[in-house]
Amino acid sequence: MSRSRTALLAALALVAGASGTAFAVQPADVGPAAVPCTVDYKVQNQWNTGFTAAVTVTNHGAAKSGWTLKWSYAGNQKVTSGWNAKISQSGTGVTVTNESYNGSLATGGSAGFGFQASYSGTNAVPATFTLDGVTCNVDDGSGGGPGPGPDPVGPRVDNPYSGAKVYVNPEWSAKAAAEPGGSRIANQPTGVWLDRTAAINGVNGGMGLRDHLDEALEQKGSGELVVQLVIYNLPGRDCSALASNGELKPDEIDKYKTQYIDPIAAILADPKYASLRIVTTVEIDSLPNLVTNTGSRATATPQCDTMLANGNYVKGVGYALNKLGDVPNVYNYVDAGHHGWIGWDDNFGASANVIKQAATAEGATVNDVHGFITNTANYSALKENNFSINDTVNGTSVRQSKWVDWNRYVDELSFAQAFRNQLVSVGFNSGIGMLIDTSRNGWGGSARPAGPGPTTSVDAYVDGGRYDRRIHPGNWCNQSGAGLGERPQANPATGIDAYVWMKPPGESDGASKQIPNDEGKGFDRMCDPTYTGNPRNGNNLSGALPDAPLSGKWFSAQFQELMRNAYPPLS
Repeated sequence: MSRSRTALLAALALVAGASGTAFAVQPADVGPAAVPCTVDYKVQNQWNTGFTAAVTVTNHGAAKSGWTLKWSYAGNQKVTSGWNAKISQSGTGVTVTNESYNGSLATGGSAGFGFQASYSGTNAVPATFTLDGVTCNVDDGSGGGPGPGPDPVGPRVDNPYSGAKVYVNPEWSAKAAAEPGGSRIANQPTGVWLDRTAAINGVNGGMGLRDHLDEALEQKGSGELVVQLVIYNLPGRDCSALASNGELKPDEIDKYKTQYIDPIAAILADPKYASLRIVTTVEIDSLPNLVTNTGSRATATPQCDTMLANGNYVKGVGYALNKLGDVPNVYNYVDAGHHGWIGWDDNFGASANVIKQAATAEGATVNDVHGFITNTANYSALKENNFSINDTVNGTSVRQSKWVDWNRYVDELSFAQAFRNQLVSVGFNSGIGMLIDTSRNGWGGSARPAGPGPTTSVDAYVDGGRYDRRIHPGNWCNQSGAGLGERPQANPATGIDAYVWMKPPGESDGASKQIPNDEGKGFDRMCDPTYTGNPRNGNNLSGALPDAPLSGKWFSAQFQELMRNAYPPLS
């Protein structure tokens, strides 16, 4: 039976005052059907006179159209402000009711909210919670009252990147160092891609997962260290881009579970690796496809329609989150596309809803999600300084320019921060953090504009000032003119856990022409520099570099271009 990761009642939350890190004791195995509801109450930050907390309530009974959660404090805690719910307090009793947008609580559904409170003395977790008058988390399934005591599975910190080094993949580092000038960045941390089942044990004599984790222990020393893994092998993978198709057919969900996820989870759960902070990027370029590339849309593909109909993207992501989330030192970050994909009104909320569906499928809960990552292996500029979404030119909004095309976001940072709020509003924990892949979105070099474009027209203004020099924001393969972006760093902006290089710079997005291979990777014309496009890139040229190898293979010409156009520049 899968561990229920929501029940934290009567668990002791120990808070390290200096760091503000919450250590939550997790529950024993209790089946969701055994209790009417479960509550996850996490103290996130604590100081001498106050604290913040994130609460998630999960309903295991009949669906609800509105809900009320209550608890009482044993101490003198006083709620001073809250978000994503209406919170009131009388004496020691706290009453929380839903907002209009999160009142629907399906069977197995969750809602999250947060608050800030004052206190003095001790700050114990409340012992009892009730949902609509029914006590949560007390039945062990036998009708005999409270179940077994908490099952400690170790602490998770609020931001795994804080105060930690990040693993440098020696295989990537060696390739980077072998390039002229590559030693300047060869010590940077990058993601380890598990993009097929064989990668778990190593391909063609290369390092497998255990090899990387063993090396990570060596790099760790006495401090903290993050290992970044990309979980990327869904059945029918990347239904809208042939270059990154995978080995599993659309209906091979059982193979995905038993031959891919289960072996990874077993390795990560080895006590030998318990001291590592393992960050997973879960299945890039999957869930948003179910929104943007299905049905009657001009961008729809038969492959994406198949994955929507069979539900295997949702099932696969849910299964991965559940199994990997059971490992106490694993931090799951779900891929959330990028602003040039889901920043439009039609895609924004719908994508958050699909992600929530996956995060509560196959035994997963929102508590199996530590955060989200945007711009993985993409090129969207981090911050456009020369224009904003609120600008107008001669009375015409920037949103009406050909480049922005009615999108609500012009860069990745503003999108990631806004999408984080949207994800919280649909039920994810208020403490979630975002990662942004900045490996190839620097757009420096001689083509980088020094200031705003001319105000002769809205298109001239945007095109003249934008850092992102792609022909169209839908272009994604080996982009000409791209450069290394911000170097990996923790806590760079509000709501952002880290800037990361999850896509290793220098590894191809896809081949420029058909190359026979045994990896299931097709030829996508978006990687062909002569291709004149499709509806997903506005029928423009692809902007791809020539002579590229298969996705994931080393592409020296691209690596050199990324270094030349790095921003901040390389010294």
